[in-house]
Amino acid sequence: MVDAVRDLLASQFAFSVLFICVSLVVILTAVAYCILAERKVAAWVQDRYGPNRVGPWGLLQPIADGVKMFLKEDFRPAGADTVLFYVAPVLALVVSLIGFVVLPLGGDVRWPWMPAGETIAVQGASIDIGVLYLLAVGSITVYGVVLGGWSSNNKFAFYGSMRSAAQMLSYEVPMGLAILTVLLTMGELRLENLVKAQIGATWNVLLHPVAFLLLLTTSLAETNRAPFDLAEAEQELVGGYHTEYSSMKFAMFFLGEYAHIITGSGLIVALFFGGYEPVPFTRLLAGVTGFGWLHWIAVSTSPAAMLLRLAVFAVKIAFFVFVFMWIRWTLPRFRFDQLMRLAWKGLVPVGMTIVVIQGTLLYLGRPVHWITPAAEVAVLLALAAVAMLRPAAITGRQASLQRADAAELARALGRTGATFN
Repeated sequence: MVDAVRDLLASQFAFSVLFICVSLVVILTAVAYCILAERKVAAWVQDRYGPNRVGPWGLLQPIADGVKMFLKEDFRPAGADTVLFYVAPVLALVVSLIGFVVLPLGGDVRWPWMPAGETIAVQGASIDIGVLYLLAVGSITVYGVVLGGWSSNNKFAFYGSMRSAAQMLSYEVPMGLAILTVLLTMGELRLENLVKAQIGATWNVLLHPVAFLLLLTTSLAETNRAPFDLAEAEQELVGGYHTEYSSMKFAMFFLGEYAHIITGSGLIVALFFGGYEPVPFTRLLAGVTGFGWLHWIAVSTSPAAMLLRLAVFAVKIAFFVFVFMWIRWTLPRFRFDQLMRLAWKGLVPVGMTIVVIQGTLLYLGRPVHWITPAAEVAVLLALAAVAMLRPAAITGRQASLQRADAAELARALGRTGATFN
């Protein structure tokens, strides 16, 4: 029995399958507690207590919420497309989960019974196009939203799904440009190699700060989080694309949203924050007395170091999940025209500019250079200056208000037929 377990752990395929199964259980549990964490963060922002009744400090609240969802009526509206109505929430959840398998969570490990020099990757799947896989899987998320809105036979749900489709398609462009900047620097599509290239060296967030901000902003938009939650704006669309959903189908949309947040946070950590490396420049710190263990965590193949790397990656993901929640309860929601203007007139030009800068440096044979962060910050400051100096855009709503004010003034003066420009 012991030999069978050892052979199982020493096989890359068997270990990857086992790792995927364990990861799914951990992620689904984490997603349930992300909902509790969101409510706690909201309470902290709003200066109140939050859930604290079920269990010690409210830690059993996710179990109570799950039981409540299971016991709710499983309602299906009249005229709904039955098959798509049930497929949509499942698709939204599954697509959000399968992206997690390519994240390099723990580096490489060598079990004591393995031959010298042999290691296995602590990763669900190591594929040559890991970054493209994540982008492709993330783009499929829109199908669950659109199908959920269309199959509900509800105009508010359909409007919400159309908003979400336009938003996701728009913000995938600057997201791809931000990621392309890193790929031009590293010349690599494997996520595990992108992480290893940062170990002991400069993290990409220091080389490409604007690309990081682009990816963070577009990740918020891709997950329909405030201030980009136009798809489920309660004041306008009742509940958006999941207006007609109840019971566990309703819960699946929320579980998928938080799973997408975790996967997006993992991508940010892997691309810009060194993955499982505890701090930047660990190779330099290795020569400093008392700090060598930081580099040991990043490069050692021992099981103990692997567990510490998993913990480091999890802490970084948890930090960005908190940032997502913090932003939601801090910033107000955009109007839809502001949302589109930000994407196409703000983020896309910035993304194209930094790609051109990085491509030029690559052509000159200097893909990693100090001028990169300076040029990116200069581009961002220039765009901010242009945005502040240009006159405010007149939207359709503001033009209507001007016409209404003119008509009201004309009536007050008894000159209803007069024309005001």
